[in-house]
Amino acid sequence: MVVPELRPWRAARPHVTRVAGVVRPRLARVAGAVRPRLARAATAAKPQVVRLARAASPQVARITKPKTWQYTAGAATAGLALAAGVVTAAGPWDSTGQRTAERDWAAAQERTGGADHGRDADTSDTAAEGPRPAPSAASVLPGLGGGVGTVQAAPDGKALAGLLGPLLDAPELGAHSTAAIVDVATGRRLYGEGASEPLTPASTTKIATAAAALTALGPDHRLTTRTALEPDTRELVLVGGGDPTLTAHKDADGWASLRELADRTAKALKKRDVREVTLSYDKTLYAGPELHPIGQNPNLAPVSALMVDEARTNDSTSGPVKRTEDPAKDAATQFAALLAERGVKTTAPGPSKATNRAESLAEVTSPPLSSVVERMLTNSDNDIAEHLARQTAVASGARADFDGAGEAIGDRLKKLGLPVTGVDFKDGSGLDRDDKLTADLLTALLAKAADPSHPELRPVLTGLPVAGFTGTLSSRYTDGAAGVVRAKTGTLNGVNSLAGTVVDQDGRLLAFAFLSTGGNTETARAALDRTATALASCGCG
Repeated sequence: MVVPELRPWRAARPHVTRVAGVVRPRLARVAGAVRPRLARAATAAKPQVVRLARAASPQVARITKPKTWQYTAGAATAGLALAAGVVTAAGPWDSTGQRTAERDWAAAQERTGGADHGRDADTSDTAAEGPRPAPSAASVLPGLGGGVGTVQAAPDGKALAGLLGPLLDAPELGAHSTAAIVDVATGRRLYGEGASEPLTPASTTKIATAAAALTALGPDHRLTTRTALEPDTRELVLVGGGDPTLTAHKDADGWASLRELADRTAKALKKRDVREVTLSYDKTLYAGPELHPIGQNPNLAPVSALMVDEARTNDSTSGPVKRTEDPAKDAATQFAALLAERGVKTTAPGPSKATNRAESLAEVTSPPLSSVVERMLTNSDNDIAEHLARQTAVASGARADFDGAGEAIGDRLKKLGLPVTGVDFKDGSGLDRDDKLTADLLTALLAKAADPSHPELRPVLTGLPVAGFTGTLSSRYTDGAAGVVRAKTGTLNGVNSLAGTVVDQDGRLLAFAFLSTGGNTETARAALDRTATALASCGCG
């Protein structure tokens, strides 16, 4: 059985979907299903893991013909191959979701890296404190008790066409489908069917949004929410920094806490002998309409630079639910109540803008952007996606609205040397049917994220849901390629897509993208899963 790779960018706590919590209870159940269906793949990989070869040159020449594009790419994690009995009996994860074998190996090698392994989000008053480095293992390690194997040849294009063609022509996928397969180690496209044709991508758009945000801001960037006191007027302004993960829950679980901000603000006010203020809120970081073109929808709150718990009206952390109509006002109202509990009286909050003369009192910051991106991809979080799109616009000097964010995403991908002909971004989440992406772009993005010269893009891969284990794939592949496929799903009425990575039977890490239109959601989803499973079991070299 091949289990999901180490997530080197992940923070130890700030994840709603923890790998350890999700995987342990599922391992015993899934192992029985995986063993017979992937016997050939397991035999090929067990008891060793295949170390993928890195490209000899850090730059790969691009060839102009679309079907022979060379994307700069290096080896990425193929996954740790373990016998199912070892996995179910011992379990390879510690309480943070990091593999114990990889952690111990990294410690033995005295390597450092990563972002936040083993530490909580910064809760000190010193905002300048950055995350301490933590051990990170190499991308691929031998299985328990095994050595390093050899890499087989990449799958043959004709063999892939023979295997995937009939599956992609299945009537369940609707009127039209496109596909692309890329060998991640070399960046060579192995198979393409309408790969350069733009189609509505649904939530696979989030892969592009993640890459653009990481490129624009960097994986260590943090989103800040702060309070500022205007001199002489005692106007306290709650300033939104575009952090949709800001939470008012008692257990913040490592995310930025509105309660902590109230604590720090109340202390700062009392030091100044201020116990009554005029409360205002500033959401001016973003521009344009807050409401998505789809209108009010339980899948997405109005996109405001100030919000708490994604403006949800219950205690949920993901999935569709009714949202408040004015997230900024709601956040300020909750903040007023928290200040009152701490002995600071406020007026009813109203909109304003903090001036340059305002004195900053307190702030709280999100975990690193790498963690925010992983949460967005794993849970297919539309709110985080739209905020990352806006943050990309802000960092790029573009207008921070839907149009400006879409243009900023496209510009960032173009600067990465990715194929953006015919591509159009109307939002960051993929909820807009006018979004247009190609299978070529999605596979190029995944290959670029594996490129050693672009470590800032690593969370694009580590955040992908793991088949049968995490996020939007947790209930899929339980009778198929569980733990072998990692992919971002995409679903709208009549639109179904899947893009991610898979380790084939010969140990090659492949990037794939399947886009389809016109099919029934349930039957099309099953057809896409069958196609990815077939790719996982392919020994087509």
